[in-house]
Amino acid sequence: MEKNCYAIELRGITKRFGPVTANDSIDLGLRRGEILALLGENGSGKTTLMNMLAGIYLPDEGEILAEGRPISIHSPKDAYAHGIGMIHQHYKLVDVFTAAENIVLGLENEKKLDIKKANARVREICGRYGFEIDPEKKVYNMSVSEKQTVEIVKVLYRGAEILILDEPTAVLTPQETERLFAVLRNMRQDGKAVVIITHKLGEVMAISDKVAVLRKGKYIGTVATAQTSPQALTDMMVGRSVKLNIDRPLNENQSPRLQVENLSCIDHEHVKKLDGVSFTAMGGEILGVAGIAGSGQKELLEAIAGLYPVAEGSIRYYPPEGGEQELVGQSPMQIRRRGVSLAFIPEDRLGMGLVGSMGMTGNMLLRSWKRGRLPFVRRKEPQALAKKVYDDLEVVTPGLEFPVRKLSGGNVQKVLVGREIASSPNVLMTAYAVRGLDINTSYTIYNLMTEQKMKGVAVIFVGEDLDVLLELCDRILVLCGGKLSGIVDARSATKEQIGLMMTSVGGKEET
Repeated sequence: MEKNCYAIELRGITKRFGPVTANDSIDLGLRRGEILALLGENGSGKTTLMNMLAGIYLPDEGEILAEGRPISIHSPKDAYAHGIGMIHQHYKLVDVFTAAENIVLGLENEKKLDIKKANARVREICGRYGFEIDPEKKVYNMSVSEKQTVEIVKVLYRGAEILILDEPTAVLTPQETERLFAVLRNMRQDGKAVVIITHKLGEVMAISDKVAVLRKGKYIGTVATAQTSPQALTDMMVGRSVKLNIDRPLNENQSPRLQVENLSCIDHEHVKKLDGVSFTAMGGEILGVAGIAGSGQKELLEAIAGLYPVAEGSIRYYPPEGGEQELVGQSPMQIRRRGVSLAFIPEDRLGMGLVGSMGMTGNMLLRSWKRGRLPFVRRKEPQALAKKVYDDLEVVTPGLEFPVRKLSGGNVQKVLVGREIASSPNVLMTAYAVRGLDINTSYTIYNLMTEQKMKGVAVIFVGEDLDVLLELCDRILVLCGGKLSGIVDARSATKEQIGLMMTSVGGKEET
């Protein structure tokens, strides 16, 4: 074995999917006792590259070396044999099993489960790295952070020396993120090699030793974190200078546009998803909505849009021309027919927002065809709108008629956001409008939201990045377990304050 060689090294790795080259001759190395952040715009090939290390994809060209020796990885089992474990964005756990049962599930040498031994080993790993998890707790009783911990302990239990984490902080509170970072630092100290795929530049600066940047499937370079800055990293990712600050002008002409009072929603399993939520959304402001995953954000927007049944409470809409209208009990179509202009960008882009088999023009048409009563559908206006969204948001598609389900997630999001904003709403509701988008397009969409605000639109923005919420919004509404934890002024609130409100109902409320 070469002295001081890489724990894992990629040489000339190329991966193609049909005509698309996801990774193009990439060289990358990772040493023990090092945390490497992998950065790149949406669709730059980060996850694809790491999936080859994890045994999910096979490279078309190039080789992988471990401790200087060429190795072959054809499956996740091969990856574990070489000490490589990947923690994906979507957890693969059995809800009715305990933490320990999930951790040992599928191990060949565990023919007969010795649960006491497994619990003891899990506690030993947790104690060594600083995890907080009860091995006997059922997964269905766990928070998102605890589920992530189970996934990490699972790969450590299998002997992983190289850990790959894909967007590990996407759904964590600031406090949970800091706990995760403390664990990762302990792993680094123990000689583990760690790769983090992330979009959050602040976290890159806080946790990593080195940063590797990909752009459009190509390797741009690796820099020491201590010798770079968020601005320099962004320029490397995008290939040109990008303005990284969000303008937040104040609209002096604010008026109530939507008043929600004592709103409660119950799902089909009789679980209360929203419990007595009250707030007013003003025309001329961006009202952020924060909360850990599953706190009721989705149900809140869907209830306002007429897509989720309301158990009790009222949702009153105040049109710019005056008067008021009750939205509870109305279908989405009735809401629209009554002249209530709601634009809703849902969390599930293809499931609720777009028709996957249609192209951009067809999906623009969905928003406008009910305006007229002609027997023939006019395609001229939707086509012009599709072209405008294509140009403004730089949608990557072979053509305006190309099925949107074949586009990358980020481009699907651009089509949906562009269409909804173009419908000139009075209330614009967005759920994770920039999830999966590269930094450049994200800032374009933040500016579009601000433009809508300055036109007098009430923008309700559900987001998961607290730094963005604090910089973009005027006020932030915090949900915790379906209850309103408080509403704070985004200009004076802190990340830590909101993080605490996300995990416990209470805190100063400002209406």
